[in-house]
Amino acid sequence: MSDSFKGRFAAVLPAGGIGKRMGGTIPKQLMQLNGKPVYFYCLETFLSMDEIGQVVMAVPADWKDYFEKQIYGESGLSKTLPAETLSKLTLVVGGAERWQSVRNGVNALSNQAEFVLVHDVARPFVSKEIIANVCKTLVEKGSCLVAKPAVDTIKVAEDGKVEKTVDRKKVWLAQTPQAASVSLLKSLYGRIDREPLDFTPTDEASILEFFGKSVFIVQGNAMNDKLTTPEDFEIFSARLATR
Repeated sequence: MSDSFKGRFAAVLPAGGIGKRMGGTIPKQLMQLNGKPVYFYCLETFLSMDEIGQVVMAVPADWKDYFEKQIYGESGLSKTLPAETLSKLTLVVGGAERWQSVRNGVNALSNQAEFVLVHDVARPFVSKEIIANVCKTLVEKGSCLVAKPAVDTIKVAEDGKVEKTVDRKKVWLAQTPQAASVSLLKSLYGRIDREPLDFTPTDEASILEFFGKSVFIVQGNAMNDKLTTPEDFEIFSARLATR
């Protein structure tokens, strides 16, 4: 890591969803994966990197006390992290939609953060290499997202009928982190307040694209896939053994 990168980046980890496709009685990010809550894997990764000066995690309002006890309690996850590292972390309440949770997280950042990386906690195995590549791309090129190339043939269909085949060389499957300068994201959130969107953004890149901002790609991989269904727990547990 270049010394010039140290502390210039912040991370916002939206953990405000309830994981409807997962089922169960608790949000999927709190479910145990090989003895740890799902969210803890990426949280630990971001907190351990010198590039990342601050981490804000946006959590469901009804579960904020639960997160706090799990992290800071006497038997909590704080036992595995040095106090100096854990001091980077702030918890905020998420919003009704994912993008609103991210906005709450971005608004909670200190003035020292120049760039922000937004990462879904349901992608527990993001690597330090990917995070470092995102930081490098931010500085050298600008806003970016992690994505992996499509390997299957891509069809566009409507009402169960194929309309056309898309050139898969141009198709990338979006992952996270997705990243931009803090000032840019804040300015776009301000524009949304004045000019409400006619769609619900599912990621930061869609907001950047809507306002005509360039977004560059940092290549991801299958280890950075999203945990979505109950069956994924077996798959991710096996991946953990090779991580």
